[in-house]
Amino acid sequence: MNEIIERNVSASPQRVWELWTTPAGISRWWAPDGFRTDVTALDLRPGGALKYTMTAVAPEQVAFMEQNGMPLATASRKRFTEIEEPTRLGYSSLIDFVPGHDEYEQLTEIELQPAVDGGTRIVMKVESLHDDVWTQRLLAGRANELDNLAALVAAE
Repeated sequence: MNEIIERNVSASPQRVWELWTTPAGISRWWAPDGFRTDVTALDLRPGGALKYTMTAVAPEQVAFMEQNGMPLATASRKRFTEIEEPTRLGYSSLIDFVPGHDEYEQLTEIELQPAVDGGTRIVMKVESLHDDVWTQRLLAGRANELDNLAALVAAE
């Protein structure tokens, strides 16, 4: 099952693409509130990988991670499935951080469309995770990331 998250942001599709596909751009907005993202590798091509470390830095997130037996820093990787600059991006995320659950892949597809107001309409199709609780956590995190992206481009 797939979920859809949509946002309008006040930047061109090309600018949004740059923020979504470069280490410097990703590190500025990618993490949900209370986390930091550090990109360690980026090979932007179908089959290429994005590798990064996401670290809980705010007290509330640190407490959540500790209470759920999760490490404060998690190395993550995504495999690009589709790249069409500056309109489409797809990637498969390795879900290997859920305690007591075998690892698996989860697909996210992004469309960047010019908006009527000169900005960009982002449509993110997110494949559900293994249960509703983790799917809702994923969706909340992705929605927060898009809010962070919107705030970043609005401030530029």
